[in-house]
Amino acid sequence: MRRPIVLVPACSHEIGPHPSYAAQNKYVDAVAVGARCQPLLVPPLGDSTDIESLLSVANGIMLTGAASNVQARLYGQETLDPSLPQDIARDATALPLVRAALLRGIPLLAICRGFQEVNVALGGTLHQSVHTVSGYFDHREDKTQSLEQQYGPAHRIKLEPGGLLAHILDGAGEIQVNSLHGQGIDRLAPGLQVEARSDDGLIEAYSVAASSAFALAVQWHPEWRVEENHDSMRMFSAFGLACRVHRDRIP
Repeated sequence: MRRPIVLVPACSHEIGPHPSYAAQNKYVDAVAVGARCQPLLVPPLGDSTDIESLLSVANGIMLTGAASNVQARLYGQETLDPSLPQDIARDATALPLVRAALLRGIPLLAICRGFQEVNVALGGTLHQSVHTVSGYFDHREDKTQSLEQQYGPAHRIKLEPGGLLAHILDGAGEIQVNSLHGQGIDRLAPGLQVEARSDDGLIEAYSVAASSAFALAVQWHPEWRVEENHDSMRMFSAFGLACRVHRDRIP
């Protein structure tokens, strides 16, 4: 039986002297191995993207993390640190794609930058520098460490009882997660429901309350060595199941 198709919006990159579109292997592999779906990379073409054609074949969408930040102007703020990378083309592709996919009831899993993208796409705002906001921890990774250390467990999150994430994780009250982000949720968009918070109160996961399909976003990185983490595998398995339901529904 054919695997469900999951769209994975790519990022803009320079590879040598050439402008390129790319997605990190760990995200694509997690869709293939963890969700058992067929990933399909979507170039960030902005206004030239044919969203309707893409969604006509999509059974799911996964939004990846990235080094770049969502443009502050998209949520009504001035950029505080212009030296930080941005990806205007990805913003112009992913945000409209999110809104259209949710209207169609297409399953959605969003990670890190993707978590922030969905919030902005639906009208929420971000803290551009969480570690400078009173009361919050420094959620950034230590870039002097190895990747294994950077993606290792960094802190716990507390899950909302009775929520989607708690259900996926068999009623767990808390789990340990990695932490590699400088930005985070400030104002949660209307229609989003908190699924988990860190001990400092920062939102770490949310769902789309009114969505007719699976729609979950997380600030950490469950895609990292997905097969070695039972919680991550449960999340990707739940997403994959939702994509198969979408594939098999009667037109």
